[in-house]
Amino acid sequence: MFNAFHRSAAGEFQRIEDRERLAEICRQGDGLLWVDLVVRNGEEQEAEAILRDVFHFHPLTIEDCVSPQIDPAKLDDHGDYIFVVAQAIAPNQRGEELRVVEADFYLGPNYVVSCRREEVHAIDRFREFVEKEPQPLDHSADWLLHSLLDGIVDDFLPVVDALDEAIEEVEENVLTRQDQRILRQVMLIKRNTLRLRRAISPQRDIMNRLSRGEFPKLVSADHAIYFRDVYDHLLRVEYLVEALRDLADGALNTYLSAVSNRLNEVMKVLTVAVVPLTVGTLLSGIYGMNLTAGFWPPSDSDWGFGVVVAFMIGIAALTLAFFRYRRWI
Repeated sequence: MFNAFHRSAAGEFQRIEDRERLAEICRQGDGLLWVDLVVRNGEEQEAEAILRDVFHFHPLTIEDCVSPQIDPAKLDDHGDYIFVVAQAIAPNQRGEELRVVEADFYLGPNYVVSCRREEVHAIDRFREFVEKEPQPLDHSADWLLHSLLDGIVDDFLPVVDALDEAIEEVEENVLTRQDQRILRQVMLIKRNTLRLRRAISPQRDIMNRLSRGEFPKLVSADHAIYFRDVYDHLLRVEYLVEALRDLADGALNTYLSAVSNRLNEVMKVLTVAVVPLTVGTLLSGIYGMNLTAGFWPPSDSDWGFGVVVAFMIGIAALTLAFFRYRRWI
């Protein structure tokens, strides 16, 4: 349900597994405390009890933590603590649609509480590292929050790289194959870049607020520069995402142009094939009329059929020659 780690003011490290012990440490208010809540289905009431009874957080923030709905990234100031809603990318296979996971954080004077309903690789990696080596808890609470948020932002880069490789593959195939699979890949890349952009842009503003000294009681001036570093990472990722979106738009336009050119080629071949046949059909229809006078060869003559066929072939040859002269074929 929850994982809690505490470093006392004397430097003693311990893992807390009992709720009463957790409440006692919160009342003492010394050292540094990190509580990682994983809210599974059916465990919402237990999570609410810890957030409400142990830490006395605002009910609206608790609702955001236990609700299965994915909330947009935001930062709320509650005086003695700040509440941060961040968004991470859920693990996915290549070719799948990206899925966003919500991760909530409380930053207090000497504690950080992280809360999520699903697996977040950055938080899990950091927890495993703390279990083996408690050195990260030797710092302050704002530095701990920075480490967790920095891990979430760093996980965006592999996703961007995977999308970049997918676009390169599409660009190589779009001119040689114009099938529905290529179109689906292009549209999937566009959707994924849009989801990345929606997840990154609000978090950039959050990092900017944390880095400019807006919360001096909770974020020290010495550690604000670390949030500025995360802000710079988000700017770079956002720039890469914008470039990916432009590349995806270019790949889509190239695909549509290739399909249009292919259709034009097909129509050209059909036109070249149909026009001579249409002329022949016209002549055969006229020849089928009962005309026995004038220049038209009578239908009962021995040479009439051969003349008409030769005339048809001549007209077809002249039509093809005209097409060739105009460089239509």
